[in-house]
Amino acid sequence: MNNDTICALATANGIGALGIIRVSGNEALFVVQKSFPAKKLEKQKSHTIHYGYFMDEEEAIDEVMLSIFLAPKSFTTENSVEIAFHGSPHIGKRILETLTKNGARMAKAGEFTLRAFINGRIDLSQAEAIADVIASENEASRKVAINQLKGGITNEISILRTDLLNFVSLIELELDFAEEDVEFADRSALSGLLDKIELKLNSLIESFQYGNAIKNGTAVAIIGKPNAGKSTLLNSLLKEERAIVSNIAGTTRDTIEEILHIKGHAFRLIDTAGLRDTVDEIEAIGVKKAKEKVENANILVYLADAATEDFSEDIEMIQSLLREDLKLIICATKIDEVTPTKYETVETIFRNAISNEFDFIKISAVENQNIQDLKNELSSYVEQLKASENNVVITNQRHYEALQKSLQAVDKVKEAISFQISTELLAYELRNALEHLGEISGEVTNDEVLGNIFSKFCIGK
Repeated sequence: MNNDTICALATANGIGALGIIRVSGNEALFVVQKSFPAKKLEKQKSHTIHYGYFMDEEEAIDEVMLSIFLAPKSFTTENSVEIAFHGSPHIGKRILETLTKNGARMAKAGEFTLRAFINGRIDLSQAEAIADVIASENEASRKVAINQLKGGITNEISILRTDLLNFVSLIELELDFAEEDVEFADRSALSGLLDKIELKLNSLIESFQYGNAIKNGTAVAIIGKPNAGKSTLLNSLLKEERAIVSNIAGTTRDTIEEILHIKGHAFRLIDTAGLRDTVDEIEAIGVKKAKEKVENANILVYLADAATEDFSEDIEMIQSLLREDLKLIICATKIDEVTPTKYETVETIFRNAISNEFDFIKISAVENQNIQDLKNELSSYVEQLKASENNVVITNQRHYEALQKSLQAVDKVKEAISFQISTELLAYELRNALEHLGEISGEVTNDEVLGNIFSKFCIGK
């Protein structure tokens, strides 16, 4: 990375009360000074704010406030200036044009955060957490991202890695004295440490399912025969007329997706076409899409019309969609149209026919009866995913894959010890485990990985 001074808009595009432009680099004060005659910036203290006009030669572009952060006490650890201006996109564009004319260049995506990482202010997992904080759309995802930003996962991994590194050093020492056949590393103590690491890695890996639900939302497919009440339920859950409701079978021909927040967790509700054999080509495509959505869903909410006499088609459809990792909730709908005895009978029919565990709820979306019971079931699914004893939650696919590779490497080390394999091979497997653990915090990385991570950031971050 070079020492260019970079600049970018740090606030969202569009009109607002204020906009902020960030400037960072060794020459940041010099570049801004060319357009800010009100103060001698090099004589100002760090973390101070200064008022004046931002100029383009003799023309005042805007009345601004400058915040100065001197190295190393800035986000990037470089000299940095933040320019707060009136939130006109045109003014922001003029200021950036002037800064580039003064010697700065436009920042690349994520370049400010990349500099913070390269300069040692944050590690790689914290850099990724910044993106997660910005993207958080619910309370649960915000809390997890903030914990990671504070170094949650790095702290967990660094303790394991430090202990393992001590043993690697001893094993490497044995290689230096190979001809003397000495053993510096206590194999039984190493095995104990590996058991401890394995336990922690498994715990972190298992948290990914919960973390993924927090970060990306839990996919909930709403399935049933035509006119079972799927669109009515979607509208009731969202408390708005999102889907067209009609007595005509096959009204929904495509999937409709909406986000529902329950107790701080996000659920991606997918209203699908009614499942039935049809000669209508467009409706048939909708039915096919509905089945594909179920394949990728975490929860299947199957709606069965309680007024129906024959549930054989519903049962056959449910059985064709079941998976071991799919939570099933069967809702007997339109209960306002049947007697209590009838819906009790309906539950018995499904209990006798379906061997998989499932929750059974009787609802009336039209009358808004027991909709809260369904929301509670959805919420409990996410809560049960979380391991109560583990405060760190994995939400990042890259971290998840690195943890899996680390676990595989640890298992190979344990095999090497149990089979008394040569010290050279044991040292290799230990280094491999260390490398995968180091990938998470960025202690071990490469330019391709960094490029992929930071390319997903917005320009001003």
